[in-house]
Amino acid sequence: MKQEHQTRLHSLRALMQSNGCEALMIFSPANLRYLAAYSGEAACALITQDQLHLITDYRFITQAEEECAGWHCYCRDREAETLGQVVQKLLLQSGVRQAAFEAAEVSVQNWAQIAQDSAGIQWTPAPLWTEQLRRRKDASELALIQRCAAIADQALAETLPLLCPGISEAEFALELDFRMRRLGAEALSFETITGFGERSALPHSIPSERRLREGDLIVLDFGASVGGYRSDMTRTYIAGEPDARQQAMYNAVTQAQQAALAVIRDGISAREADLTARAVLAEHGFAQQAGSSLGHGVGLCLHEQPIMTPKCEEILRSGYVVTIEPGVYIPGFGGVRLEDDVLITEHGYQLLTHSPQPFRLT
Repeated sequence: MKQEHQTRLHSLRALMQSNGCEALMIFSPANLRYLAAYSGEAACALITQDQLHLITDYRFITQAEEECAGWHCYCRDREAETLGQVVQKLLLQSGVRQAAFEAAEVSVQNWAQIAQDSAGIQWTPAPLWTEQLRRRKDASELALIQRCAAIADQALAETLPLLCPGISEAEFALELDFRMRRLGAEALSFETITGFGERSALPHSIPSERRLREGDLIVLDFGASVGGYRSDMTRTYIAGEPDARQQAMYNAVTQAQQAALAVIRDGISAREADLTARAVLAEHGFAQQAGSSLGHGVGLCLHEQPIMTPKCEEILRSGYVVTIEPGVYIPGFGGVRLEDDVLITEHGYQLLTHSPQPFRLT
């Protein structure tokens, strides 16, 4: 077992012990990857103070045994035993009769069956202990996120010359996706977002057949995924010369992002960072058109805690990786968003995405 996984399990077990939890059942694919290095499907885990069980079936048992060093990998016969029966057997063998489970990661229907088939165990919903640990990235996680960001940076540089009048949103997204994969992305961080002209006002615009025209605003939001980790970057351009309104939008968002970056550091609240950017947008007359949050955590999931809104009082800490992405959206006209991934440090931040931010396409 790698040292980082030992450290994570030690921290999780400490949280479990301090909260009187004898065992924890994990369903989240992201948490399975974080704790066990498991990248497959159809699995769950049982963690006690002295046992580590990963339960899967014949389709993934070999993969589990290869990836999950230090874990007991149990191959369930789906025709002969239910998941609840396996869980009950393993817990009772460990002398455990009380356990917690990830209630947010299993359907009501599936949990009802598991609970019924493990009637010898007293179950309680677990707090988000693993998600809490995942907020702070260790060196191995940071290296993967940096690799994702570098792939996205290079892919954009290679694809940007294609962004000329006549190309469609879908065509450009396909070219960008191809380059990220060719450069080493194991998957896309999420479905690439492209919005031209009035469609740039859609924060999550699905690539369409809309073709780029002179004078269009262009919003691109995309990322690469490596080792389960993700990057997330947005750039906004103008096809040709901007009009006064378009330039004002871009100037406001640029200044809002820089204002937020100027205050980001260990110890600031997410609320304060958000309000700093929001105040700049308001000064430029875009208070009503601003996005609902400044950004979010990013890692094994695209959207992790904290979500930086005006109501989020969480204190940002060194080691968090978050997006800084102020935006202005005017329905029927267009939108502007600039987004970068940053590592929060004791005295500020480290920029992880490095693509330039020119407004005009050359």
